[in-house]
Amino acid sequence: MNSAETLRVELGARSYDIVIGSGLLPETGTYVAPFAKSAGVVVITDATVAKLHLPIVAASLDRAGIRHHSVVVPAGEASKSFACFEDVVEQILARGIERSTLIIALGGGVIGDLAGYVAASLLRGLDFVQIPTTLLSQVDSSVGGKTGINSKSGKNLVGAFHQPRLVLADTAVLDTLPEREILAGYAEIAKYGLIDDPEFFDWLEINAPAVIAKDGDERKQAVLRSCAAKARIVSQDERENGKRALLNLGHTFGHSFEAELGYDGRLLHGEAVAMGMVIAHDVCAAMGMAPAQETARIIKHLVAVGLPVRASQIAGVHWDVDRLISHMSHDKKVRDGQITFVMTRGIGKAFTSREMDVGKMRSAISRSCQSN
Repeated sequence: MNSAETLRVELGARSYDIVIGSGLLPETGTYVAPFAKSAGVVVITDATVAKLHLPIVAASLDRAGIRHHSVVVPAGEASKSFACFEDVVEQILARGIERSTLIIALGGGVIGDLAGYVAASLLRGLDFVQIPTTLLSQVDSSVGGKTGINSKSGKNLVGAFHQPRLVLADTAVLDTLPEREILAGYAEIAKYGLIDDPEFFDWLEINAPAVIAKDGDERKQAVLRSCAAKARIVSQDERENGKRALLNLGHTFGHSFEAELGYDGRLLHGEAVAMGMVIAHDVCAAMGMAPAQETARIIKHLVAVGLPVRASQIAGVHWDVDRLISHMSHDKKVRDGQITFVMTRGIGKAFTSREMDVGKMRSAISRSCQSN
């Protein structure tokens, strides 16, 4: 339906393309052939994605004459664990691999993070290709080279920066997702407007229903603009020493909610980010940095698309504010004992700072956790 468009992540010798379009999955073999050597490829995927998409990818690799085998893990955040990582590594080593073996991550953010870390670790580093199959992974986690697994102390605390050789984003596969997964990805799309592109947020306020509804030009444009924004930031700050931290808008708060629930599926990552972005704007409004009416505008938009904006909307959970704040102390953004927060002066005006008013932050979290 749509012709493919290509973006470039400029990282010198580690530069790579992001290819975005509809109906790309059946052409996987053609796209990965330049990176697949005689040692073949290993496709890492989860049980849900394997049923939907692995046969298409396998057939395409066969047509291209590329040797391959697959490793299938259980679907869900629980697969980003030491136990699953070890199991995948041992399965791959048992099959026999070489330094030229290519890893393909076929799935959402969990698979991309897990497979990327497997690729970074095996034989001290194998090439890998990202084929993201969720909206969230297409617009965010598949781009930028962050790989890793979770620990008992928090999310993504074990991992490596390991850039893919290619990202292949087929927007048609998103039509197989439940609406909740689409909405979770949409939260990350909205994030790009809130960071530094207010015109994009304006566009989303008009076009969000079409982005969410089905594969089409609006969805492709949303994925393109999101990937372009992330590619630009990653090219400037690959290892998150500066501007790349802006991509964590809402994440410090969101990760604390996820950690408190033990990543058990009651709260999807994008849902947590939506709640976290509201808290971030609420705190900054309370501190006199951001206009309160812009926080209200953000809430109105997220509610309109169907995302949670308050932690109290998660049924059956009694949140402990002290525990949530404690989770933040384990965040990757802690440096010299202080958390670097992504703060804002309004829509499209995000910045990083350690100057957080802890009292106002606690109040904002409490407001999120309390029923109206």
